Amino acid sequence: MLDTSDAHRSTFPGFRDGLCSSIIVNLDLLGPLRVSRDGVEVPLPSVKQRLLLAGLLLRPNEVVGTDELLAVLWSDEPPASATANLRTYVHGLRRALGPSGRERITATAGGYLIRLSPGERDLDRFDAAVARGRASLAAGEPEQAAMHLADALDMWRGAPLSDLPHSPLLARRIRRLVERRLLAEEDHAAARLAAGAAAGVIERLRALVEQHPLRQRAWAHLMTALYHTGDVSGALDAFQQARGALAEQTGLDPGPELVRLRDGILHHRLAPGVPGPAIGGPAAGGPATGGPVTGNPAARQRDDRRPAQLPLALPRFIGREPELSRLDHWLDDGTAGPTTVVISAVSGMAGVGKTALALRWAHRVADRFPDGQLYLNLRGYDDVDAVSAAEALRSFLETLGVSDARIPTTTDARIGLYRSLLATRRMLILLDNARDSDQVRPLLPGTGFCAVVITSRDQLNGLIRVEGAKPLTLNVLTEQESRNLLGNWLGAERIDGEPDAVTGIIDAAGRLPLALSIVAARMAAKPTLPLTAFATELRRHEALLDALDDGDVRRVFSWSYRALSEQAAELFRLLGLHPGPDLTAGVAAALSGQTPAAVTAPLRELTRLHLLTEHQPGRYVLHDLLRTYAAELAASGTRDDHRRAAYQRLYDHYLHQAYPAARLLQPQWAPIPPMPQLPDSLATPLAGRQAALDWFAAERRVLVRIVRQAADTGFGTYAWQLAWALTAFLAPHGLWQDQLTVQQIAVASAETAGDLGGQAMANRMLARAALRLNRHDVAERRLECALKLYERIGDLTGQAQTLHSRTELAYEVGKPQDALVYGRQALRLHRLANSAAGEGRTLNAIGYIYATTGEYELAIASCTEALALQEKIDDRNGQAATLDSLGFAHERLGAHEHAVDLYERSIRLFRDSADRYHEAETLVRLGDVRATMGDLAAAGKAWRRATEIYDSLGDPAADDTRSRLARLDGK
Repeated sequence: MLDTSDAHRSTFPGFRDGLCSSIIVNLDLLGPLRVSRDGVEVPLPSVKQRLLLAGLLLRPNEVVGTDELLAVLWSDEPPASATANLRTYVHGLRRALGPSGRERITATAGGYLIRLSPGERDLDRFDAAVARGRASLAAGEPEQAAMHLADALDMWRGAPLSDLPHSPLLARRIRRLVERRLLAEEDHAAARLAAGAAAGVIERLRALVEQHPLRQRAWAHLMTALYHTGDVSGALDAFQQARGALAEQTGLDPGPELVRLRDGILHHRLAPGVPGPAIGGPAAGGPATGGPVTGNPAARQRDDRRPAQLPLALPRFIGREPELSRLDHWLDDGTAGPTTVVISAVSGMAGVGKTALALRWAHRVADRFPDGQLYLNLRGYDDVDAVSAAEALRSFLETLGVSDARIPTTTDARIGLYRSLLATRRMLILLDNARDSDQVRPLLPGTGFCAVVITSRDQLNGLIRVEGAKPLTLNVLTEQESRNLLGNWLGAERIDGEPDAVTGIIDAAGRLPLALSIVAARMAAKPTLPLTAFATELRRHEALLDALDDGDVRRVFSWSYRALSEQAAELFRLLGLHPGPDLTAGVAAALSGQTPAAVTAPLRELTRLHLLTEHQPGRYVLHDLLRTYAAELAASGTRDDHRRAAYQRLYDHYLHQAYPAARLLQPQWAPIPPMPQLPDSLATPLAGRQAALDWFAAERRVLVRIVRQAADTGFGTYAWQLAWALTAFLAPHGLWQDQLTVQQIAVASAETAGDLGGQAMANRMLARAALRLNRHDVAERRLECALKLYERIGDLTGQAQTLHSRTELAYEVGKPQDALVYGRQALRLHRLANSAAGEGRTLNAIGYIYATTGEYELAIASCTEALALQEKIDDRNGQAATLDSLGFAHERLGAHEHAVDLYERSIRLFRDSADRYHEAETLVRLGDVRATMGDLAAAGKAWRRATEIYDSLGDPAADDTRSRLARLDGK
């Protein structure tokens, strides 16, 4: 074989070394720092020179700021002469690099730049080889992929820059390099497994998990390799080792992918040659580097779902041309590098127009990002609901086409997957309203072709210093821009006719865009009133409250508030009691104790005067400054009893919208007795299941806040009952973290209210969320608590449901015999409570556990009894699940024809009840048994149908069905 490992090392003909015009220069970071010219090592005896070179090489072909280089050289304590010393080190480094040194390292405004050609760094050659390997793997060429990835890994000579002292900044950069190697190691193992060379990766994987025991993807590959070499006990032992390491170091259990792999090994359901699941690595969602993967249908499907999340740009945007030009320049300058992420940090006081500028620019350049745009309001200054890194990453991963089942449970794993998905995309990412650098940093791409714009009141110095973000500080508008803004609202004739009044208005508003817009909206509403009258009134009014640190904005708010009609002013105050982020006219009516028709005019007035924004049809939002102002008015200007009555109307409205919607979504749930509806409540039940789904989707974020606020304001019963209703939506959608949050509040609220039934319910639902998040210890404790509470109040159905959950928990942690004990206890109680639906589902659960442990006759007996009961009560989804279990048992007994009939009946019922995920699962089993019978055409048909469903759901199981189809095509 032709060794091409050096074929990508380019010469640098633009720099002449002595008499030679094409000397090969290698600058190697993947091990001790090494510089060579034509194979001869260049000595760099000074540690500071080597650190300086390392700092430049980690960001080639871009300006590295002086502050960043000082941080590399001296950590956080540079001497007083540091800047002068840096110039000395640069001079010495240039001389050491030879005749091209001065041309390679150039001084620029604010820092230094090193110019490199592609392939001169070993890191570049590593990335190129990894990209070729991943492309081959995606194209179904595992042998070629393994060769490229092995070439890449052979370039590592040890830990990166292992001969140098590591400042905190340098250590962070090195950790990123190590993560790239570990991902490549896992991809290499995946390629070898796909090529059928399981035995050849075991030793290397054992070394990997020994050094990095928290990497679940590596554990998955090791388990798969051991299984395919016939060492089933070794594979199961590896799972226990992974569980022990995770529990000891993080307190968490293995993720669901690893648990499912364990189950597949335990029950011999792994297909030959299929690598373990991709947990938080590139294979989980696409290649980490390289070009687009056109051979992967799932990747093509992601491309078809091009995100376009930018909100509308503000229609009355004025000025800011210098700032827009700077953003244009940074984008043009940054895209010259092949792996450069352009980061722009727009900062300034509240109301200065940061979001308006960012949106204006983003829409202007959106066509330069063919893979789309991501947008998220991080709500950094929201005291209640700032967006966490984990929540933001989940949102972005969902937008990028990653299904709930594939989203990792840990924040670090989500970061890895997010960056892997972005590595091959050219996307624009707008992170709005960030609190600080720490909130933003996990959301930055690691490498690739993206541009990121961040808005914040904070200057984000950490991002500027460490990540090289470009700072853009917005000031208030100029005098002329302020006049133009007013002219846009009022017309040039009106502005030019009263120049002194206009000057007074601009001065009173402090040239702040938000304040000017509020003032202009009011003046536009009264076209016949002289501007002098507005200017006089604005000067005369004093602020109700102290001025903000960032400008006398409250004076403007006060002026606008005083101009409101009595009805609009009262509604504005009451809106301050709503936790946000947005609300409907119906909610506004509930707060005010009026009909929706009665609040239409006040809402229109508030919107017209820019005190409220209708950001979506029928949904209103307050700017964060205005919400704070309204809340302060409500606290100071509304009687306590009136304020408490408004709170109760608010919670009553949400509960009596949410409760019937929950019953539509989960009719089989045992209902709770909700708080009686207030006599004047206008909450009305929704029309059907789809309407309920749509309502919860629109209100989910509001409801999480409402649950918390209800508890904080002394309405604990509303809190736990709203949490129960919201869970009817959260659980089926896999929003386990939200469920965990609201049920934790529910437990505390029910305890405060002394409601034992509420406590039991909340503990059981909290346990379910903890189980899905692999927090098994938490789930066990909460289930034990729920069971005791249900026993105390004599609720047999609640006890049975709790024991059913304990059945599931025991099975998940690998204790099927314990699971059977709990299942039998649950069955007895369901029968005592005359709960036919619960009895049928528990009989099926017991039967399935029997089947997975090889007790097929017992499985068939239990499931047959379940099926008869479910047919009697017409539980069609329960019948489908039971038929699937029966098919599985008969298939294992060799009764293939009967298994086929059972699977096909199950599939029809799943399809009728719109349970597409379980339909696909049963289709896979149907294909397996058809293949065993030799009917390959029918097997392929079933697997293709399953693949289509999994693709439509964005589920990673599609990869397994494609592997089955690929093997089928090879026969």
